[in-house]
Amino acid sequence: MALHYGADAVYLAGKRFGMRASAGNFSMEELAEACEMAHGKGAAVHLTCNTLPREDELKALPDFLREAENAGVDAFIIADLGVMKAAEKYAPDVQRHVSTQLGVINSATARVLYDMGASRVVLARETPMRDIYEIRANTPKELEIEAFVHGAMCVSFSGRCLLSNYLTGRDANRGACAQPCRWKYRLVEEKRPGEYFDITEDNGTYIMNSRDMCMIDHIPELIDAGVTSFKIEGRMKSAYYAAAVTNAYRHAIDCALKGEELPQIWRDEVDKLSHRPYCTGFYYGDPGQHYSETSYYSDAEVCAVVEQCNDEGNAVLTQRNRFCLGDEVELMTNDHEPIPFTVEYMENADGEAIEATPHAMMTIKMKLPIPCSRLSILRRIKKT
Repeated sequence: MALHYGADAVYLAGKRFGMRASAGNFSMEELAEACEMAHGKGAAVHLTCNTLPREDELKALPDFLREAENAGVDAFIIADLGVMKAAEKYAPDVQRHVSTQLGVINSATARVLYDMGASRVVLARETPMRDIYEIRANTPKELEIEAFVHGAMCVSFSGRCLLSNYLTGRDANRGACAQPCRWKYRLVEEKRPGEYFDITEDNGTYIMNSRDMCMIDHIPELIDAGVTSFKIEGRMKSAYYAAAVTNAYRHAIDCALKGEELPQIWRDEVDKLSHRPYCTGFYYGDPGQHYSETSYYSDAEVCAVVEQCNDEGNAVLTQRNRFCLGDEVELMTNDHEPIPFTVEYMENADGEAIEATPHAMMTIKMKLPIPCSRLSILRRIKKT
């Protein structure tokens, strides 16, 4: 989905050394297939090696790096200086990108890392916009600068947090964060066990809960500051999320490079994704917090995904959520603005007319308002 909707590169993990321990990460065979797919579309694959390896893990690192190079990865995303040196030795043809986990916030650190062989630094999320200008001005022009533009934000400095490990035994720095910063806390007085009191006077006690970052309105400023790559937090998200957020930012970047204003329709796209209240991170000062709740919300849900479609718009789709005749839906493609229409007719796989899809996933046939490619998405806009 990310490639289909306009990503120039995807980042992902192997079975070890990545910061998303519970994700369905790639075996080396699957990694080779992913690289072949991405390269066939002119895109790159960046492999996360962004944990801080323990002493007993170092023996496995050389083979992991060699195998990843043989699989075809274009870059490693690295947070540890020892891993940086090992990548240079064991996978010399793979670029080395410095992870946001290393906490690059100034040009001095960026220059040192460039001298160590880094071709790109992913800035810490805490880096303000004014400092990016200075970092770009005071580093070699060959050094690429990447910055996060969309996704969840961590309560701690670029993910270096011990809270989860302390409370649950799950190490955030090794990709197993339990996200205790999102929990709703209460106060218990020592001599009154079992009596819980709100810590605040508003709607909740989510005292460490952060907002989500959204920079889609500020892509021109980031380009002007010298950012050469925009990073979207997308792992552990749905395929629909990867498609819709990539689609929106692809159009935002293309508009910015042409010197055009971003149409409101693409700004609205990010509100249709599952998210917490948005902010601009630390780019323009304090991002603020969201104290009242920790849940995600969205303005749309996926109904079906297009598997094939002819030139008249007659399509075969795989259902994702139940929908009915008369529903107001939208067709999202990678080459056209979202198109709203009403479901007027649909069939099952046997060609029988149906008024509603069942709760179980099924194949359906229907006519779409325009011909489109495979992986186009049919979605329903939630009414408020």
